[in-house]
Amino acid sequence: MKAAIITVAGISSRFNAGVPTPQKELKAIYTEKGAEDTLLYHLLVKCAFADVIVIVGGYKYEDLERYCAALAPALRDRIALVRNDHYEDLASGYSLYLGLREAFGRGADEILFVEGDLDVDDASFRRVVDAENSVLTYTYEPIYANKAVVLYRDAEGRYKYAFNSSHGLLKIEDAFSCVLNSGQVWKFTRADLLRQANDRFYAETRDGTNLRIIQNYLEAGAEAELVPLVRWTNCNTKEDFRKIMTYWEAEE
Repeated sequence: MKAAIITVAGISSRFNAGVPTPQKELKAIYTEKGAEDTLLYHLLVKCAFADVIVIVGGYKYEDLERYCAALAPALRDRIALVRNDHYEDLASGYSLYLGLREAFGRGADEILFVEGDLDVDDASFRRVVDAENSVLTYTYEPIYANKAVVLYRDAEGRYKYAFNSSHGLLKIEDAFSCVLNSGQVWKFTRADLLRQANDRFYAETRDGTNLRIIQNYLEAGAEAELVPLVRWTNCNTKEDFRKIMTYWEAEE
């Protein structure tokens, strides 16, 4: 059984910067044109291959519920909504933990995970979906410490991640043979190892980011191939969103 997990629980502080509290919005369902011009809708369409699409929300969860309830049945009926009540006091890893727990409970043995504030070109996303093995993705974007997640290979050939949650300077402790800008889309084909990784996360580092679960998966012995994302935008601001809209308009 195939599952896709999309996490959209965060408070989107940079996206809502300068906006009065009553007017703040959930970034994943923000639109300037209509319900089909949202980050979440475009990801849902890409994830239509899955038997179940697990969406983990938290901030403005009721808005997310209303949005999903209004979707066409072809999408709505395969969505499983999960509420993360710790979206403010725990980091992104807890959302992925909850999403994986839901997917495993539904019998998933192949899982794709994508963060809900991304836009990726269709062809690249399809390459991830169609890959036979587990996948780590990277982009061709320059690596800037204030917004990048670094994927690198150490001297022993193991893939690892580096990230600064406060968006400050990055530091890589290891010697490395390559360094890449992570694409923040993953595919997992070893459900047994992913369960172990998720259980270890909850037992040891439940306040960590989603990268901790992925690192646990790799440390458990999972092998993965690299897939590049040709067009990739991490939507941190409304300016980023408007840039993404130009891509959608060009594809219509």
